[in-house]
Amino acid sequence: MDGVHDMGGMHGFGAIPIDDGYRPFHEPWQAQAFALAVSLIEADKIQWNEWAETLGDEIARATEHGIAGDGSGYYELWLRALERLVTNKGLVETGELSDLESAWRKAYHDTPHGQPVSLDMTT
Repeated sequence: MDGVHDMGGMHGFGAIPIDDGYRPFHEPWQAQAFALAVSLIEADKIQWNEWAETLGDEIARATEHGIAGDGSGYYELWLRALERLVTNKGLVETGELSDLESAWRKAYHDTPHGQPVSLDMTT
């Protein structure tokens, strides 16, 4: 293929190579962070421009501090951006996030190796 839409609107580059082994998410939590951001935008809890600005700010902060320039920490930046937005908008209290983080950390440490980690929200 050599059409204008095959490679960034320019002729002569051919089709974009497809890597059959490409995985956009390397861990389940990364897909969950992605889905949460999309769900919050679709539910009008946050606006697309707020999301883009906040995520961009987190990426800029990480870049300034030399954190994960290779992209390995990309979805951690998604989490930071999500935390900022949901607390700034009053959708969740900072203390709630800290409590949940502690509960997940405990669940992780209490779960036998190789087993899925789950959080019992009934207690």
